[in-house]
Amino acid sequence: MSTATNTPQPVPPAPPDPPARVHVPARVLVVDDDPTVAEVVTGYLSRAGHTVHHAADGPAALESAARHDPDLVVLDLMLPGIDGLEVCRRLRADRPVPVIMLTARGDEDDRIAGLELGADDYVTKPFSPRELVLRVESVLRRSRAAAPWSPGPGLLTGAGIRLDPQTRRAVKNRRELTLTLREFDLLAHFLTRPGQAHGRQELMRDVWGWDFGDLSTVTVHVRRLRAKIEDDPAAPRLIQTVWGVGYRFDVSGEDGAR
Repeated sequence: MSTATNTPQPVPPAPPDPPARVHVPARVLVVDDDPTVAEVVTGYLSRAGHTVHHAADGPAALESAARHDPDLVVLDLMLPGIDGLEVCRRLRADRPVPVIMLTARGDEDDRIAGLELGADDYVTKPFSPRELVLRVESVLRRSRAAAPWSPGPGLLTGAGIRLDPQTRRAVKNRRELTLTLREFDLLAHFLTRPGQAHGRQELMRDVWGWDFGDLSTVTVHVRRLRAKIEDDPAAPRLIQTVWGVGYRFDVSGEDGAR
């Protein structure tokens, strides 16, 4: 009877580690006069790896923005000195810095006004600090600086518009469009699906990445986008309203690129 030899078996190689999430630290300005809210938001964003500055009123916010050149601003609407809407207006007039607004739950008019001024997102109080960090990082990913506009792979065209997703630049009839992050994403969504009807809930899910939220956000952004790409925003030919459904982008609204 032979004796079995215990031959060592080769150890299979360990599976590769999952790819780490690429995180690029950013300079974030938090503007809120509530010390508790400011402390919590600043703490969570700092632990996420960002450099955070805090301002407690409107004038301090504008001074800090000029000094630190933030990559993103988290901005409360109700501020002493200069209110959040005016701060947003001045920030957006200087350069297209991304802005996430903090609003009270019932302040729909102020929230819509903020979106019309160019805010990229908003969070209603009370809110989850972790959700706010995710919103901040989502907006930052979309706002990273791009090279000067030049046609590249994946160029989207239609109705006289050329949009380059790689450089995040858009041109209509040889004139560059100044679009906020969400306006750009909304236009790209329309250009990739010409002639298709889109519900506001669908747009909120596919463009904003939200499963629920205030649908007036979509309405405001459509209105802002019309003002930038339509010859007559009061009688839109490109982004048409589909009653009872939502919106449709009609590439036949203009005669091709000129």
